[in-house]
Formats: sequence, structure tokens, C-alpha cells
Amino acid sequence: QVQLVESGGGLVQPGGSLRLSCAASGNIFGIYRMGWYRQAPGKQRELVATIFNSGSVNYADSVKGRFTISRDNAKNTVYLQMDSLKPEDTAVYYCNFYRLPAANNYWGQGTQVTVSS
Repeated sequence: QVQLVESGGGLVQPGGSLRLSCAASGNIFGIYRMGWYRQAPGKQRELVATIFNSGSVNYADSVKGRFTISRDNAKNTVYLQMDSLKPEDTAVYYCNFYRLPAANNYWGQGTQVTVSS
């Protein structure tokens, strides 16, 4: 099992920045992909950014150039640096770890990000 704990959410004005953290504990052997998803009220959960164990990264078009995903293997932590935030970025942000070959999905409890003046 893998336990994920997110932190760093909060209220920020448009144009501001936040840095989310996701600390993993437990058995993280075989984790193939780490990522951030978000879910706004009344909407489906959507992919924000992923980072693979190879180091390659992917971003949703809506956040390219504004968000940066990174990881610290020594701390078993993945980060999401969010800059130039917009009101439409308001959502609950979830951390996700995906393990192969078992195809196990692990989720954090979510952290609220609110972008408002």
C-alpha cells in the first residue's frame, strides 16, 4: 500500500502562485507514474500533470507554461508549482501514484485551491 498526503493548497489572488506537495509513504516500489489531477465543482476529475519514472513529463494544455511538476526521490515527494493562477484553476487537487505491473492506483485526500480576488 501507498499513502499519499497533499499539502500547500489555499486561497490566492489571480496571477499568484502556489506550490503543492504530495508526500508518499509505504511501499513505493514499482511506481511508474506520479501525477496531479483536479476536480472543480460539477465537473469531472481531469489530468493536470504527470511525471514518469523516466523523468518525462506531460501537462494539460490549460496549464502548459504556468505549472511545473517535479519530484524529490529522496523524500518520496512530488510537487506542483503553479504560477499565473487563474480563477478557472480553482478545484480540489489530488495526487496520484500509479504502479506497474499491478496497475494499482493510489490517491491522496485532496487539497483545495481557490483562485479569487
